[in-house]
Amino acid sequence: MNPNFEKSADGLLPAVIQDSNTKQVLMLGYMNEQAYQKTLAENRITFYSRSKGRLWTKGESSENYLELKEHYLDCDQDALLFLCEPAGPTCHKGTQSCFANDSAQGFLGQLEATIAQKIASDEADSYTRSLAQRGINKVAQKVGEEAVELVIEAKDDNAELFKNEAADLLYHLLILLNVKGHSMADIEDILKQRSKK
Repeated sequence: MNPNFEKSADGLLPAVIQDSNTKQVLMLGYMNEQAYQKTLAENRITFYSRSKGRLWTKGESSENYLELKEHYLDCDQDALLFLCEPAGPTCHKGTQSCFANDSAQGFLGQLEATIAQKIASDEADSYTRSLAQRGINKVAQKVGEEAVELVIEAKDDNAELFKNEAADLLYHLLILLNVKGHSMADIEDILKQRSKK
């Protein structure tokens, strides 16, 4: 299916921009057919600016470009969804989202960002940072320990202990992913590919 720009009197279709990693909605813009084709050709979001009366590539002055990763068309062929990787804050006010909603993909997305911030910080009393600084062997060992503890609790009937061990394992897995230079999005991509088989 192709977008039907003729459905709109001014030839503009709404284009929702979503962070490809966190799934946070970043902004809404409008595209005519020329902006749409330019976006696909350059893998960088270009809108038709109603105020400027011309094509406008997001980030052309701020360099906070929106790199295109995936795009979708709605069932009526008159609305666009673009999953992008932002190079910086999306909103001209300096926030990640134009909707004043700086939450990422649910709590786990926020937690992943918090872990990354703690590891990069200079907080001497941060457990997360100190574990990461001990190196990959210690982080991997901790994930192994938490996995064993989860298996042990799975054999018992204490739901609270089981859930707490699952939380511990997930937290330490997120640390390990960060230390290895990967993210939940990388793992999601693998799971998406596997789900197609």
